[in-house]
This record gives sequence, C-alpha cells and structure tokens, in this order.
Amino acid sequence: MSFRSRVYVIPFQSPFTTLLQIWFSFSEDKVMAELDDSDLDKTTSIQQAIASCFGAIITSFFVAPLDVVKIRLQAQSNPFSKGKCFVYSSGFMDHICVCENGGSKAWYKKPGHFKGTLDAFVKIIRIEGIKSLWSGLAPTLIMALPTTVIYFTCYDQLSEALKSRLGKDDDHIPVLAGSLSRFGSVTVVSPLELIRTRMQSRQLSYKQLYMCISNEVARDGWLSLWGGWSSTVLRDVPFSAIYWYNYERFKKSMCKKVGTNESTFFIAFTSGAASGSIAAVITLPFDVVKTHRQTELWESETLKIPQRKCTSTWAVMKKIVAKNGITGLFAGIIPRLIKVAPACAIMITTYEYGKSFFRHLNEQKNQRP
Repeated sequence: MSFRSRVYVIPFQSPFTTLLQIWFSFSEDKVMAELDDSDLDKTTSIQQAIASCFGAIITSFFVAPLDVVKIRLQAQSNPFSKGKCFVYSSGFMDHICVCENGGSKAWYKKPGHFKGTLDAFVKIIRIEGIKSLWSGLAPTLIMALPTTVIYFTCYDQLSEALKSRLGKDDDHIPVLAGSLSRFGSVTVVSPLELIRTRMQSRQLSYKQLYMCISNEVARDGWLSLWGGWSSTVLRDVPFSAIYWYNYERFKKSMCKKVGTNESTFFIAFTSGAASGSIAAVITLPFDVVKTHRQTELWESETLKIPQRKCTSTWAVMKKIVAKNGITGLFAGIIPRLIKVAPACAIMITTYEYGKSFFRHLNEQKNQRP
C-alpha cells in the first residue's frame, strides 16, 4: 500500500477539512474497498460512522460548556446536598448525575460567585482555566459516541434501502428510517447506561459490578437490564421521526430555492435547528417523564429509597399532572430549546459536511485512471 498526500477541494473549507484529509490519507484504500464502481459517488458505512463520530465530538465541544455553566449557576443558587441529582447534557444524551459528598472538590461545587451566565463563563475561564468548561464531559462521551455512530449510520443505510424499494421522493422514508435507527441505538445502549448508573452510584469495582448484574439478572431476568427503556423509546423515537421528516423537507425546499443539489452550511444549520426545535417541543412531555424516572433510579441507588411498583410512563405522567397540572409536562421548555436547537444544528451540519467531503473524495478516486 502506498501513502500519498493529496488536497481535495470541496464546497466547504475549514480546519475540519484538514483533519479529515490527514485521517484518510492513511486509510482511503480500506474505505474504497467497500465501494462498487456504481457507488463511488456515495459514502460507505465506515465513512458515515467517522463523519458522525466527528460530529458528536464537535457538537459536545460547543454544547457541553453551556450545560456546565447552567449546572454551576444552579449549584450556586441552590447548593447540591449529598444524594442530590442533576442533569448533565453532552449535547446528545442527558445523564443524571448525583452529588456524592458535601465537599467542594467536585467541579459542580466549586465556588464562583457568578452574577449571570456571561459572568460565569468569564470567571470560570479566568480563575479555573478554559478546560473547566468541559468538566464531566469525558464519561458522557463514552455513551454518546457509540449511540451517535449507530444512530446516524443506520439512518443513512436504512434510507438508501428504503429508497430502492419506495422511491427517492417518498415522504415516509425519513420517518421510518429515523424511527428504526433510533429504536436500534436506544436498545443497544440502554443496558450500558444502566451499568454506568450502577458504577457511578455505588462506586463498584468491575468484579462487584459483575456480581451485582448477575444477581439482578438471576432474580428478574435479562429484561431487567433494559430498565427505563420504554420511557427512552417513547421520547427518542418520536423525536427522531419528527426531526428527520422536517429536516429532509426543509433541506429539500431550501436547496430548491437557492438552486443547488447539495446542502450548504447555511441550509444544513438552519434546517437542523428548526427541525430539532419542533421535535423538542412536541416530545417534551416524554423528556420530563424520562428525567423523572432517571432521578427515581438514582435515588433508589444512592439514597436507598425503594422504587414504587407502578412506574409506567403513563403512571408517571398522571402523577406529574396531578401534582403540577398539564403545564408540568412542559416544564423546562426554554432550557431544552436552548440546548437542543444548537446541538441538532451543529451535529447535522458537521455530519453533512463530513459526507460531502467523502463524496468528493470518492468521485476523485473514480476519475483517477
């Protein structure tokens, strides 16, 4: 195998291009082996997986600092006591974290005396260093990366398969592909999320964790590893169906208006933000239920509070409505939009950019004598 350095010209130009060029100057032969001559203008599953992986990292890089600042402000106004739960978002997944002790060593308990969001950004960077804006990100990426890679790669693969059967312009394709890909990624990752919860809440060694899970499976069966799966599916599958349906429609409409066949940065970013916002509002009640059930799980693990037998999604919804009214199901709509809209926009823009890079790389390989 010979290694050659090349510069590829594609519609978007940024440091991301250089990063992809370096990566694939050493692996292009392996990637191209997947392609038939008739498919050289398309992207392979490996290329899609790498584009989604880069997208997840870049999105987390931009979105995580917003959540870190939010948590620091929350901790300042209402100090976290031992066993207190809070939600940490990496841009793709919400993770319920627990305050383990009463000290101030944890990143979310450091004193700051912040006057607001902007003041918090400035003081954290000046006093603690800029890397403090990404506190707690590494453990969440362990879950977010495989979820994102499975989700986006499966979506594109399913879309291509459905187009060959239903036709390229069928409006049901984004709905079906989005729903099935999210269903699959949630099902695969759900046991890993439960294991992560056990490890963090009880501070178990790997041997202790294995014994704990083995005992639970022996007692309640293998399905016990998918605890909380139903509420996650009820939130994420409708979100994906709504998101991809609107994204593909917005993208197609905007491409037609500007007279281009390929999505630009503005088209991808705007379509992603708009479709993500719509999906976030519609599925918010299920997000509230999911957070409620995750919090109950943490409390049962850390504070030894026994969980109630009736913990179905609909039972939790009734409980929330009885306590806070119908508006309780839409609590936190503004913070959710502030988080979801930019995350969806950055992720899909980066992903489309990565696929555009690979398509042009494949085309140039095809034209090479």
